[in-house]
Amino acid sequence: MIRILLVIFSLLCAGKIHAQDHPWQDTGLPNEARVQALLDAMTVEEKMGQLVMNAPGIERLGILPYDWWNEALHGVARSGRATVFPQTIGLAATFDDELLFQVATAISDEARAKFNIAQAMGNYGRYAGLTFWSPNVNIFRDPRWGRGMETYGEDPYLQAEMGKAFVRGMQGEDPSQLKASACAKHYAVHSGPEALRHEFDVVVSKKDLYETYLPAFEALIREGVDCVMCAYNRVDGEPACGSDFLLQEILRDEWGFKGHVVSDCGAVADFHEHHKISENAVASAAWALKAGTDLNCGENYLVLPQALEQGLITEDDIDTALRRLLNTKLRLGFFDPGTAWDGLGGELVEAGAHVALAREAAQKSIVLLKNSNNTLPLKSDMRSLYVVGPHAASVDVLFGNYNGLSSDTVTILEGIVGKVSPGTTVDYRYGQLPFHENINTLDWVTGGAKTAEATIVVLGSSGLLEGEEGASLASPTRGDRIDLNLPEPQLGFLRRIREGHDRPLIVVLTGGSPITMPEIEELADAIVFAWLPGQQGGNAVADVLFGDVSPSGRLPITFPVSADQLPPYEDYSMQGRTYKYMTETPLYPFGFGLSYAAFEYGDATLAANELKAGDPLDLNIKVGNTSERAADEVVQVYLTIEDKDVDLPISTLIGFQRVSLQSGETRDVSFTFQPEQLQAIDDKGKRRYIPGTHTLHVGGVSPGKRGEELNGSVLKTVTFDIR
Repeated sequence: MIRILLVIFSLLCAGKIHAQDHPWQDTGLPNEARVQALLDAMTVEEKMGQLVMNAPGIERLGILPYDWWNEALHGVARSGRATVFPQTIGLAATFDDELLFQVATAISDEARAKFNIAQAMGNYGRYAGLTFWSPNVNIFRDPRWGRGMETYGEDPYLQAEMGKAFVRGMQGEDPSQLKASACAKHYAVHSGPEALRHEFDVVVSKKDLYETYLPAFEALIREGVDCVMCAYNRVDGEPACGSDFLLQEILRDEWGFKGHVVSDCGAVADFHEHHKISENAVASAAWALKAGTDLNCGENYLVLPQALEQGLITEDDIDTALRRLLNTKLRLGFFDPGTAWDGLGGELVEAGAHVALAREAAQKSIVLLKNSNNTLPLKSDMRSLYVVGPHAASVDVLFGNYNGLSSDTVTILEGIVGKVSPGTTVDYRYGQLPFHENINTLDWVTGGAKTAEATIVVLGSSGLLEGEEGASLASPTRGDRIDLNLPEPQLGFLRRIREGHDRPLIVVLTGGSPITMPEIEELADAIVFAWLPGQQGGNAVADVLFGDVSPSGRLPITFPVSADQLPPYEDYSMQGRTYKYMTETPLYPFGFGLSYAAFEYGDATLAANELKAGDPLDLNIKVGNTSERAADEVVQVYLTIEDKDVDLPISTLIGFQRVSLQSGETRDVSFTFQPEQLQAIDDKGKRRYIPGTHTLHVGGVSPGKRGEELNGSVLKTVTFDIR
């Protein structure tokens, strides 16, 4: 009874139980007619007030105040208690779009539940709404970018597939209504440097634009994403939030986007304050609005009345933007008597099933980079275990950024302690400050590694060192990691731990981006990359360390030997970048990750070895688990196209499947590739077929000598002709 009353009160507060005394409340009318009725009822001043993120209520029309800003990157964020899933880059490492759909569905369940409760409380403030500015599908083109942790990695296809799954889970699969509104950001060509993002002008070729920087955005538009956020930077001289080329020619004309565009926060003010390409705030607001930026995160659209008075904009411009915003509100059910999700309540927030899903996602995200002499898995009944390092007991390394808050976090130390026998002696020491040398130089720590049966050292990066401008308090470069090495105090500590003994030394690394680690490779017997694994991260790491699950994460970004292998950070050309164009030998290649199991691939076969333009391509391959334990394999397919006239990628990911195999099990794994996946982008940015013989590479890592050497197997190849 109490819950029923709560729901009714929620609906009353939300204005959803009322007589249909306004036409926009009539669900029998088409949305276009309902929106037009709202526009007709508003004064021009009221309309302009609705184009800012914290839109005021209009009492006479039954419109409540609404703040459009909310986040849900890897769980409902910045709004108190919610299930915290692994940071996005870790979710990408699962190579499991179906799992991500389940994660996003859980997030949207919690989002609706929290919204219902907030409405009943009269909480209409920031982070209490249903318009979520997630996911981030910018390409992680350079491992130095601090916000790369928010993305699905360096590959456009992986970004697109994971991003589409997230959108489906967040928005629901009924195109006529929205469970929540998702937003593809930051459009476009945006990936650092953080310190220059408000003034930077990205110069990009048409080939790189259409081959690398736009595909994930296009894929999400085709999937029906409701919102696009335009970026801070300029693109070839035009501000992204004022670019007719990006916002009109490509987004709306070429891709047919029907949703709304929101500016990144403060991006419109950047026109005059940092880019210095408009005269003042009034000119900036008019420019952005007419270009197609419908909603302003920031305060710049507060001067729209002056722009209207000066003739820089018209009421039709205002109506065009507001029409899109009102359509989002209607699809969310804000003017309906009720929605399918009004009954969702607080019992869903951190529900047991969601916490279990967070643990599964973290398990599948963890990448085993090294395992000499089968150091792992450890035995849970060992006599003694030593755990050291600044991140072993840290909650911060679980969360990443744009995160919610959990009432049930499990640190890596807690996960380990909970896994071992009660008779095991576990000794723990913090050992070393994460980013600075210890002031007290007495060493009561490193000697413990000489007597324990095994030592686990938990090191790496965290949101203090990498992330968004302003959030990374320990970063001298506003969140970017210009030095990709492990911080020297931590590396020196690891050297001291290793010195003088040969007992097993396991390094667990946290972070949202690649760490260059040739020396760690030499010092450690096993290396586990845990990313920023969410509230169940400690349990998941322990599950892998002690063999309850076999590691199955794969790298969604190339780990270089050193930053010297990378092109200049400010250069947005893809030459020399990512597995697709990098000619240097990496330390760990894209798609790499070890397992406790062993897999065997049969020969790859095609349904046809010669195709006409427009034909799909069917591939089949047998994959077997030849070990004595069940495990997941991530089957990856890469395409190499040869052409002497166009500079094409070394290889391109065009398919992946996560396959669960029991001991001794063999399974047929099939792929169907659509015609556009078999095409290349030419120097003019046009997608076309390249006649000739092309090669597919199938296996557990991206093509290349280093990957095959580390993976212990040769990728299977098969060729086909396009005539």
